[in-house]
Amino acid sequence: MIRTFRISFSLKNTYRVNTILYSIKQIPLVKKLLPESLYKSRGLKIFANILAALWELAGTFLGKFLYLLILVFGIGAVYENKGNGTLFVHILFFLTMIGAYMNTYMFNPSNDKYYAMILMRMDARSYTLTNYVYQMGKCILGFMPFLILLGLGRKIPLWCCLLFPFFIVSVKMLIAWNYLADFKKSGESRDENLPGRLGWGLTAVFLAAAYGLPYLGIILPLWFMAAVMLLSLAGAFVAAVYMAKFDGYRELYQQLLAKFRNGMDFKQTAKAAVEEQNRKLISQDTGITSDKKGFEFFNELFVRRHQKILWKSVKRQAMICLFLFVGILFLVRINEDVRRQINRMLMVFLPYFVFIMYMINRGTSFTQALFMNCDHSMLTYSFYKRPEFILKLFRIRLREIIKVNLLPAGVIGVGLPVLLYFSGGTDNPLNYLLLFVSVLALSAFFSVHYLTCYYLLQPYNAGTEVVGGTYKIVTWVTYIVCFAFMNLRMSTLVFGSVVTFFCVVYCVGACVAVYRVADKTFRLRN
Repeated sequence: MIRTFRISFSLKNTYRVNTILYSIKQIPLVKKLLPESLYKSRGLKIFANILAALWELAGTFLGKFLYLLILVFGIGAVYENKGNGTLFVHILFFLTMIGAYMNTYMFNPSNDKYYAMILMRMDARSYTLTNYVYQMGKCILGFMPFLILLGLGRKIPLWCCLLFPFFIVSVKMLIAWNYLADFKKSGESRDENLPGRLGWGLTAVFLAAAYGLPYLGIILPLWFMAAVMLLSLAGAFVAAVYMAKFDGYRELYQQLLAKFRNGMDFKQTAKAAVEEQNRKLISQDTGITSDKKGFEFFNELFVRRHQKILWKSVKRQAMICLFLFVGILFLVRINEDVRRQINRMLMVFLPYFVFIMYMINRGTSFTQALFMNCDHSMLTYSFYKRPEFILKLFRIRLREIIKVNLLPAGVIGVGLPVLLYFSGGTDNPLNYLLLFVSVLALSAFFSVHYLTCYYLLQPYNAGTEVVGGTYKIVTWVTYIVCFAFMNLRMSTLVFGSVVTFFCVVYCVGACVAVYRVADKTFRLRN
């Protein structure tokens, strides 16, 4: 088994190194400096191996740290003085339940499993067990130091911090045991990437229990959660014995990895599934037309045919935001502590909404729909890439994406001043205006940002795969910057004024950049 693990780890690392080298090769300013024999370069391979090692360490530690910092201790800090450390254990307890079936590892169809068990015909049982033990060990090792570091500072008992990583692993093992037993009985394998309606329904229930119950003053007692942890640990030993004796791993993965058609990896299959799903959402009504002319006609046909893709999710977001505001408004009216806390937050927490607006913005899905269902064909015509036509269509599309994103942004923009008024108000009336305007400005900013990135860094090839390394870097930097704003505390008056001014300047600069550069960058990638 040790030899199997060594070979499988080497295979995974080789795949990861080649992925890094390929991504580096896609960066415009760097690729010209790199030789065509990139994959033979010993120096670059050493550099890529260092990055791969850092990638492995980041997967072991950084991901867990951010998970705890944001989803547990970050959001949990909003419930001030409620349950002390027990509150954070309560939140992590229910999030662990979600992770148990949404991230099993064993039932994740990935490239390394396909290469090892299907192409190289490695022993499925040895490969699965050794890699599963390794992943569970990473899980314990990654969570342990940060649970102790962050937990003790928030009055979580040390024994609970030490026990919880083992609880996380034990719940995953119990789910894997259940899935294996179900496969043995029914012959149908599970795919953790396709949880189905039951999975998403349970996720909604657990999220509501994690974050909703504390608002109602309901927090699970620590002794109850400790009892569940100990019972799950006992069950994990039985699960481990079952997994060690299970003899159907090859049949399981042959079915689970059957989606890898003709050597294509799971991303290709997932992309094909997304395309098929999108096709079902596109209107097939041949009677759709418009009385407009030129690019306005072209755009209106696209928008009318793609109504469900463009508007379905934002309508859902707007309804969720509306219900949240109504619920918070109700709490503000009946609870004096909540009223004071909400009023205080609205006066200094506006930077937090940079990340919220980033998360709900539909710029990525909008540009993806543009490329998959329009531009990947139109970019084969030279007239489509003339600067004046690019800028004209850019402006039309910018108007449409802003309209799409303004629906949930409008609900938030109206809801924040209303909450501020009913939670006690403010001495400066400008705060009401800036809460409204800055949220709309942020929505417009992200709309412009994603569409500009699409035109200047066009990341897709003819197969609608994202191959632009610079585009990936920009999206990651955007995420990191928006996340950093969650830790910024600034008065609504100052931050609202600054962010509104910045968004206006950025929108003007983006239009100029698209006009001057997009005729060279807006093209199909190889």
